[in-house]
Amino acid sequence: MNWTRAIPVFSATFAVIYVTTITYNLALFSYHPSLNRFEFLVGSPQSGVTPMYWYGWLTTSALAALLVAAISLTIPSRWTARVWSGLTWVLPIASMLYITYVIRDYFLH
Repeated sequence: MNWTRAIPVFSATFAVIYVTTITYNLALFSYHPSLNRFEFLVGSPQSGVTPMYWYGWLTTSALAALLVAAISLTIPSRWTARVWSGLTWVLPIASMLYITYVIRDYFLH
């Protein structure tokens, strides 16, 4: 096992899964700051205040990326030698560009 091989897999996978969790609102938990309360999965607005999903998105993405990175350690090195190493840069940059596109209205108003 080579743990240094799992770090780029975690990074690239985290970026892709983070975009997916934001797009489909797959938060593991929600936080209501005005009520100082956590709610499992995606919570609905309470007391007229929308909950924060960001912490849940980060947790969901980190756990899923950790699982994929752990699975990648079981794959033989000769199989992964054909995977382009540039994916560790391309996937996070593409994810950032997508998120910037999605929140473009916040910059334009």
